Amino acid sequence: MSVLKVIEILASSPFSWEDAAASAVKTAAKTVKEIRSVNVKNQSAVVVKNKITEYRVNAKITFEVV
Repeated sequence: MSVLKVIEILASSPFSWEDAAASAVKTAAKTVKEIRSVNVKNQSAVVVKNKITEYRVNAKITFEVV
């Protein structure tokens, strides 16, 4: 039987929400092993002078505890 744990990470990117999600996984992978999935819970963006300057995601990262 596997034991899974979920952590929540806020990440951002100047390019896209997909890039922000990838950044969340990359950052988590520095200290967490056996990542199984990422669930993007929320998306938002920062707007400056009518242009999106930053994409943000609130992601839940699931990983196996070994």
